[in-house]
Amino acid sequence: MSKTKSDEEFTFVSPVVKYLLFFFNMIFWIIALILISIGVYSRTVKHETALACLTVDPALLLMIVGIIMFFITFCGCVGSLRENICLLQTFCIILTIIFLLQLVAGVLGFFFSDKARGKVTDMIDNAIEHYRDDIDLQNFIDYGQKQFNCCGGISYMDWSQNMYFNCSKENPSRERCSVPFSCCLLSNEENVINTMCGHRVQQLEYLEASSFINTNGCIDKLVNWIHSNLFLLGGIALGLAIPQLVGILLSQILINQIQDQIKLQNYSQQHRSDPWS
Repeated sequence: MSKTKSDEEFTFVSPVVKYLLFFFNMIFWIIALILISIGVYSRTVKHETALACLTVDPALLLMIVGIIMFFITFCGCVGSLRENICLLQTFCIILTIIFLLQLVAGVLGFFFSDKARGKVTDMIDNAIEHYRDDIDLQNFIDYGQKQFNCCGGISYMDWSQNMYFNCSKENPSRERCSVPFSCCLLSNEENVINTMCGHRVQQLEYLEASSFINTNGCIDKLVNWIHSNLFLLGGIALGLAIPQLVGILLSQILINQIQDQIKLQNYSQQHRSDPWS
């Protein structure tokens, strides 16, 4: 019995699923290239950056995230376009692992908030220590302190951990016992920022220092902000999870369709070799 033309052209692979997954990955692949480019450019223009501050370098973070995204989306793009089961399974498995790790991290952060707070404190202390070593890190810290009206990690005295702001008598820096200008109480009427407004405030008593700078630490301010914006953070987490779940779902559907197509092709080949079977 001969097969009709429609039977020969039939395929289980849906073009809609195939190209939807391709363009879905293409968008994030372009985003990954942008992140890598920004990270590489930022690292290139920093001639003075030391290896000691790599762990708190925003440019390095962008590069790492971009490279991971590039690899994952590359597997998704090529796998969907070429109908390659191996690449699609790699894409699906990695995306599933990342999603589960995010879920576990969120649950652990909720139930072990004290330990999570300790880790955040260590990260902030490390960032304060390398404040002058990295211009991107410096701008990031200044932005955070101005947005949250805070200073340091636990308190403004944490800035003594930085070699330039350290309050020891052996410190020859002109910024000894000072804090960055982003800690200062700034009036909306001020057109010109006084970058020396935090000069020597670490030598002052707490109440006296509070007349010039924000004395509250950024950790408490950050915790309070998180408690006040749980719905916003939940929406952001959901927004990050949906693309991952969509990618996992589309890739698994396409894998099943390709496997069904392979079975059909194998059956057709057997039928041609043995038409009486």
